[in-house]
Amino acid sequence: MLYPEIEPYDHGMLDVGDGHRVHWEVCGNPDGRPAVALHGGPGSGCGPWWRRYFDPRAYRIVLFDQRGCGRSTPHASAPVVDLSTNTTGHLIADIELLRRHLGIDRWLVLGGSWGATLGLAYAERHPDRVSELILFAVGMTRRREVEWITRDVGRLFPAQWARFRDGVPPADRDGDLAEAYGRLLHDPDPAVREKAARDWCAWEDAHVAVRPDHRPDPRYDDPAFRMCFARLVTHYWRHAAFLDDDALLRGAERLAGIPGVLIHGRLDVSSPLQAAWELSQAWPDAELVVVGDAGHGGGGMTDAIVAATDRFAGMPGEAR
Repeated sequence: MLYPEIEPYDHGMLDVGDGHRVHWEVCGNPDGRPAVALHGGPGSGCGPWWRRYFDPRAYRIVLFDQRGCGRSTPHASAPVVDLSTNTTGHLIADIELLRRHLGIDRWLVLGGSWGATLGLAYAERHPDRVSELILFAVGMTRRREVEWITRDVGRLFPAQWARFRDGVPPADRDGDLAEAYGRLLHDPDPAVREKAARDWCAWEDAHVAVRPDHRPDPRYDDPAFRMCFARLVTHYWRHAAFLDDDALLRGAERLAGIPGVLIHGRLDVSSPLQAAWELSQAWPDAELVVVGDAGHGGGGMTDAIVAATDRFAGMPGEAR
């Protein structure tokens, strides 16, 4: 039930400082309700399917590739790229700079997976700039969530997790696996970096495979995507998103008065439902929608996302 494919009517590269240039695009109705999409990963890039979550008659749809990934430069797949200026705080500042660049006062924020963490952090920092907030596959990138996704969920995928664990040196296997992989992904030897990227992405594909119709993500076949994704995910996870633990949960009081929808799959073992439920308890203006047949995606997740954007557009979805 996605909307039809559309093309941007405007795009560009925004200089956000620190040597970074962020690729952005706008599509839909130039006079429509402004909305911005925050992709996952970190490092996935904002693919064209994100445009299709919105009714193009009703929304002015803004997409952008976060620092270091997609069409933004420099690309984190390059071993010489310094990631020290790629943090949650930098990304929040980039979103604000883009909003001002486009002349937007307030906008709906849609974020999924890592984008849910980023969307929540942005909304709590700038609540006066957010008209509505839709988050799906909700997580807050807390240290216990990182520990879950890199270690504890291995109980459900023991063979795949054993291969993932054994991808790091024996001395690191009982420690912080995101930290260990992060070191390998910055190793001077390109063969070491490449093996670490393959092992990391194989595990990423394994722990989302909870539905019988799951297919491996073809993006991991691209060496540049694979390296960029693995380097950025480990960078953010080893630092717990550069946030104090539970800071986003405590900060949910700043969202008072902002209508929101939290959409989560009942079968999501990568990011269990608990985080979305905790957030819904701390943010009374949010509705929690649990999709019974969905994992970290799939099932009825798309329908629920489109229903939420349609609701805030105030229009039925005849254009689909």
